[in-house]
Amino acid sequence: MTDSRGTGTYCGSQGRQGNILWQALTFFFLFATPGLLVLPQPAQAQSYTINSFEVEGNRRIETSTIIARTGIEPGQTVTAGQLNDAFQRLLDSGVFETVELTPRGSTLVIDVEEYPTINQISIEGNRRVKDEVLLQVISSQPRRVFTPQLAETDADLIAEVYSAQGRVSATVIPRIIRRSENRVDLVFEVAEGTTIEVERVSFVGNRAFSDRRLRRVLETKQANILRTFLRGDTFIADRIEFDKQVIRDFYLSRGYIDFRVNSANVEFTRERDAFFLVMNVTEGQRFSFGKISTVSEIPGVDAAAYQAALKVKPGVIYSPTVIENSIARLERLGLKQGVDFLRVEPRVTRNPRDLTLDVQFVLTRGPRIFVERIDIEGNTTTLDRVIRRQFDTVEGDPFNPREIRQSAERIRALGFFAVADVETREGSSPSQVIVDVDVEEQPTGSLSLGGSYSVSDGFGIAIGLNEANFLGRGQNLGLTLATAQDAEQYTINFTEPYLLGRKLRFDLGLGLSSTNSSFASYDTKTVFFRPQLSYAIGELSSLRLRYGWNRSEMTQQSNETNGAVIASEIAQGKRTTSSMGVSYVYDSRLGGLNPTAGVLFEVGVDAAGLGGDNEYFKTTARAIAQQRVLNEEVVLRATLELGALNWTGDDFSRTLDRFVLGPSTFRGFEPAGIGPRDLSNGQDDAIGGNYYWVARFESDFPLGLPEELGLRGGVFYDVGNLYNVNNVDTSGADIVGASGSIRHVIGVSVLWETPFGPLRFNFSNALKKEEFDKEQSFDLTIQARF
Repeated sequence: MTDSRGTGTYCGSQGRQGNILWQALTFFFLFATPGLLVLPQPAQAQSYTINSFEVEGNRRIETSTIIARTGIEPGQTVTAGQLNDAFQRLLDSGVFETVELTPRGSTLVIDVEEYPTINQISIEGNRRVKDEVLLQVISSQPRRVFTPQLAETDADLIAEVYSAQGRVSATVIPRIIRRSENRVDLVFEVAEGTTIEVERVSFVGNRAFSDRRLRRVLETKQANILRTFLRGDTFIADRIEFDKQVIRDFYLSRGYIDFRVNSANVEFTRERDAFFLVMNVTEGQRFSFGKISTVSEIPGVDAAAYQAALKVKPGVIYSPTVIENSIARLERLGLKQGVDFLRVEPRVTRNPRDLTLDVQFVLTRGPRIFVERIDIEGNTTTLDRVIRRQFDTVEGDPFNPREIRQSAERIRALGFFAVADVETREGSSPSQVIVDVDVEEQPTGSLSLGGSYSVSDGFGIAIGLNEANFLGRGQNLGLTLATAQDAEQYTINFTEPYLLGRKLRFDLGLGLSSTNSSFASYDTKTVFFRPQLSYAIGELSSLRLRYGWNRSEMTQQSNETNGAVIASEIAQGKRTTSSMGVSYVYDSRLGGLNPTAGVLFEVGVDAAGLGGDNEYFKTTARAIAQQRVLNEEVVLRATLELGALNWTGDDFSRTLDRFVLGPSTFRGFEPAGIGPRDLSNGQDDAIGGNYYWVARFESDFPLGLPEELGLRGGVFYDVGNLYNVNNVDTSGADIVGASGSIRHVIGVSVLWETPFGPLRFNFSNALKKEEFDKEQSFDLTIQARF
């Protein structure tokens, strides 16, 4: 029973569950099946057989061109996807504003709307930049197809022009004006905005040099009170990268070989009307040259001769420029000795304990590669030879990559080209290279207007016309008209830097000058002709040979009475001087081993008597030594000048022939304020002297003011003498100071670097002078070019 009841109970339970399941399935099919019937079914792939085409809406574009652009051939069966590809190809052609493809049976209807053509382009709202400049940077042109994408690109290019001028907020919106015959006028609406200045430039991590010193290195300047005329404080993003390289070169040239710029952050001020520029730098340690040696890996080449040719010595502050110059020196020596393919490899060993770098110059044999030819392209005005002579290498010479790089720099330094790219490529064989020079010319003519003021000559104006690449020959031709309150000069100057195709510079100057000075009792008129030849005899030295011819006259000023000496010289009338001269110049201030110090030495001798009326020997010399100290904040400078006139003619010399000192030579005195004077006839005439010497010692330093003001202070001490009046007509004269006496002057200066030019105020006091000297306790000079 139990078993049968149990089995029966089990079977009854299964039956009830089965009824429930059946009812659920019945409900599902009754209510869910209609929903399944309306679900989307898989689409059938649709295709079209195209036998013919019908093109509508085209005016400029040929029907055949449009059909060919679809990529569909007559009789071809295409899918919807292929029709979409054809649609995209027509749209991507850039000439259609809208495209619609409609299959109608076996015919494909192509309905297009062409982009309009540009009737004219105008720019509105621009004041700071001329239309001509902006139109040159855009690609859209009249009578070409207008596309919105190109118009937007052109708007961005115009905005970049303004951004380069510091107007980063400038906006440019392209708009079109519809015209008949599917044409449009394209208008770029410019909102120039204001220039964003750099309010402050600061440095983090610098210890050897102050912010003030480093700011003078950068192209980017802080805002200053004269920013209307000086735009160096305008923020220009591209200038920041240039400044990073400049500051790196500054440190490397001073021995900081581990220097790096960690970051250059530019941030808006809170008012968002200016920028802060913060450069984070790591200076590292300063290194000097240690042991300098030369070894040769070329059989038969003696390293000792090359070691003797080196100028760098241990203890000198390390500089990559010194290494580069040393390599060039050794390679030139190799050429003289006939060692082909000489390469100099500098191997540097760091000595961190004593902060020195040992440099071993290794003489090796480079690969046997020759220069097959030098190809020059892009020059339409400049002659090929002007570019080619910048190369020390000619066709057939051994290839030297360093010389090619230096030649490229010389081409860029000419200033004739906006772009000058020099690249090399393999020639007709692996042992040959071709040097490609690609240039883009730029204007080389200029018109300059200058102004000056000095206590001596008053206000002056100078107008100059100059052509740096005359007739494309690399020659310089200039015309200058300078007039001041007491002087006038008109000159023509011509320079040929490569006379007869050699590194021989020829200068020619001719002109007319006249003076009417309130510091003299006579006027002068002079016509002159001065040719000169110059050529380098060393890396830092040159020799100059010159000829001088002039015809000069001293005339009496109206309502003036002259002393006996000046009256005698006026009576001589016009006199002609014909002279030959030679000068030797050595200057290490820019190209020397020490970037913080340098010297200039110049000595010259002129001999007159090769025709003309005057006969004499005149010797002049000048020496300048300059040094930056106290982390290059303070400049120390010492100058010595001297001159001697030995008159050999039978006639008397004139004041025009003798030395007359002015404030530019000896501060603290008027022009011709010291030296021998003639007091006859109640006059006080300066008559100059045959001998003079002047020593000037000066220093300039920061005043602690914001450097964007451009103000520096200075102190100076001048000492000198002007004496001797031999070969002077002293009949009836009353001459004082002929034997000479040493004068001493001390003073202070204020130097102001203005956008108009350097302005210098000198306040002086003569510690020792003669009673007849003419003291001048204040002097102001300024020179400007606009």
